[in-house]
Amino acid sequence: MAGNTADPGRSVTSRILAIIGAFDGAHRRLTLTELAERAGLARPTAHRLVGELTEWGALHRNEDGTYVVGRRLWDVGLLAPVASDLRSVAVPFLHDIYGATLATVHLAVREDDHVLYLETLRGSRSVPIVSSVGSRLPFHSTGVGKVLLAHAPDDVRHRVLSAPLQRFTRYTITSPQRLARQLTRVLEDGYATTGEEMTPGACSVGVPITTSGGVVGALGIVVADLRRSRGRLVAALEVAAQGVARGLG
Repeated sequence: MAGNTADPGRSVTSRILAIIGAFDGAHRRLTLTELAERAGLARPTAHRLVGELTEWGALHRNEDGTYVVGRRLWDVGLLAPVASDLRSVAVPFLHDIYGATLATVHLAVREDDHVLYLETLRGSRSVPIVSSVGSRLPFHSTGVGKVLLAHAPDDVRHRVLSAPLQRFTRYTITSPQRLARQLTRVLEDGYATTGEEMTPGACSVGVPITTSGGVVGALGIVVADLRRSRGRLVAALEVAAQGVARGLG
């Protein structure tokens, strides 16, 4: 939690950043009181700044009075070179995979200790999906997440494996030792899979996008069953990932 209300030296900028920083994966919807508390601001100050942020589009006020991150912040975030270049190069390949499979396909990157979804093309088949453009999900329960975690710096892997692993379904891996073994296997095989670990009825496979500078993202696909199609889907994703890497130069 940044700062406190008794700090006379806090700038307006620091207070605005504290409000935006109050949101995280566990706090996607916040009331005005919660925003003030998490940002370390007096409620009248938070009310004024939240109003300005909402008017600009950085925040959005729901009908129940809670606030969420606004679309405009996402639009600005896409202007970052890594996100914009990767997304623009990858989207045609995502459409190719979607056209061939009619399944949901993802483009994701690592953002701190979570997976950030830069693009999602939703399939026409009835497979339950929780991810969407701009959403952030845990590493351990998604195919793209396992790929990104396997290639993440040691300190990131250590933090994730040291923290409690949230259970989403009865198939979610919550054992750090088992997850660590899977990550080793991901590095050996070149891809990661999940079996109903985030959502019942949804399986996924993910592969890394690797450039000369290392892994910059991951491509993934979600289907109802991987038992017969895993090899075909992995091959399609790997070809697409290689094409994206070439496009990035």
